[in-house]
Amino acid sequence: MFKVLRRILPLLLTCLALLGGPAAAREFLPPGFGEATLAIADLPPEGRQTLTLIHRGGPFPYPKDGSTFGNFEKRLPLKARGYYREYTVDTPGARNRGARRLITGGQPPEVFYYTDDHYRSFRRLRD
Repeated sequence: MFKVLRRILPLLLTCLALLGGPAAAREFLPPGFGEATLAIADLPPEGRQTLTLIHRGGPFPYPKDGSTFGNFEKRLPLKARGYYREYTVDTPGARNRGARRLITGGQPPEVFYYTDDHYRSFRRLRD
């Protein structure tokens, strides 16, 4: 049975993606399936510093820190607007906020994601 399922699952997911995009395909997968992860210890030092500020409730160095992250590209699990918040992870040498962010989900935060390519990909943080 599992052999058959392993063979047809990629085909089914491809069909779902074609019909409704990646978000539709994710609706039928168990939570965390195929999700990239990153250990907190493997965050850059600036990321761990931002995570500490999030747990403390601030103060944050950038005015946009704590603002709603819209998830418009639907690269994170679909949730109601306002569920996700974004925080800047300093990039040494950058003249602006750079491309690195931590995204939290829930209030208080129950899930954390890291992106180092300005929202093109995300990795869920794990202990």
